[in-house]
Amino acid sequence: MNERIAIIFKKEVIDNLRDRRSVTSTLMYALLGPFLTLLLMMVVGNLFNEEIDKPIKVPVQGGEHAPFLVQFLEQNNVTLQPAPADPRQAVRNGDVEVVLIIPEEYGEDFRLGDPANVQLVLDGSRQSTIPTVERLSDLLQSYSAQIGSLRLLARGISPSIVSVLMVERLDVSTPQSQALLFLNMLPYLLVMTVFLGGTAVVIDTTAGERERGSLEPLLINPVRRWEFVIGKLLASLPFAIVTILISLFGVAVVFNVVPVEEFIGFRLGVDLSALGGIFLVCLPLILLASALQMIIATFARSFKEAQTYVTWLPVLPAMPGLALAFLPIKSYLWTICIPAFGQQVLILQFLRGEPVSLLNIAVSIILTLVLAGVLIYVTVRLYSREQVLFLRGEKGSKKRRA
Repeated sequence: MNERIAIIFKKEVIDNLRDRRSVTSTLMYALLGPFLTLLLMMVVGNLFNEEIDKPIKVPVQGGEHAPFLVQFLEQNNVTLQPAPADPRQAVRNGDVEVVLIIPEEYGEDFRLGDPANVQLVLDGSRQSTIPTVERLSDLLQSYSAQIGSLRLLARGISPSIVSVLMVERLDVSTPQSQALLFLNMLPYLLVMTVFLGGTAVVIDTTAGERERGSLEPLLINPVRRWEFVIGKLLASLPFAIVTILISLFGVAVVFNVVPVEEFIGFRLGVDLSALGGIFLVCLPLILLASALQMIIATFARSFKEAQTYVTWLPVLPAMPGLALAFLPIKSYLWTICIPAFGQQVLILQFLRGEPVSLLNIAVSIILTLVLAGVLIYVTVRLYSREQVLFLRGEKGSKKRRA
């Protein structure tokens, strides 16, 4: 490393290490992604298991007309309750989730072998009632299928005659892909971590230096502007790298040490090779993030203004990755070519345990490094102009004129 670059690098790293609050808060943020993922698995997993295991309460109107159906429901973990006087109003008000109405003619239709009508009063706009409604609907369908099979057997007909298709499911999913709900948010959070890791150093070495009035003396020194920029830029990289390493360590602990199977019902793990691949594709993004932040902070007129802009910056490149949580996006070459988004696609593949194309990794790394190089060149050009010293607020300009 060039001696002058090394001196600038060492100076900025030491200065940032002295600001223990900024360093601590940044490192703590690195654990936010794994912690949120673990919290999501605990909450959703517990809710899912409770909905499966706990009895559901169903108000029934006219249960005396279908004693066998009532008995079937009670045997399948359904607690039957008296129906309210006005079932529709009670469901509309949210007093009950669903009401089962069995008409008086049910018994006669059942005895004659005709389709017996039952009614489910529900409110489809209430998402919280979906598990109960679905479980009750499945039980009613199961009871209908059993009675239909018994009627065919009573007439000497095999129930299989009405089964035109026998559907056999061959599930090729892995434990990682089964946990897609819990994994989809991680690429977004990891990219946010990449962008926030070196933020404090970048702001302090640009807008902070200008606001303190120490930027001009630094530029007067016999240091080339490109050496000045590279030294300050490199100073942010160790902090960003440590931040992403801590975040990946948190992911390893959550999926390989914490007994997540108690919450989601199956064992879920992330290989160290997958974590290594994630770290590899994040490295060029760290350089890109630092270069972009340095440009933005250079144009800011104060430390607070730079902090505002740079803090919100991670949201923009990470936002497209939210589509991964809702849309089935494949790793086409054109998606890999988009900086930040391509890394999120690759990260999700690593987390899901899918095969990752070496070509896609190479393309992502090369394009990100090229874009980072362009941004670094722009930054050097900015600091080659004397106007960079005078990008101060109104108050600072008045002091300078005085």
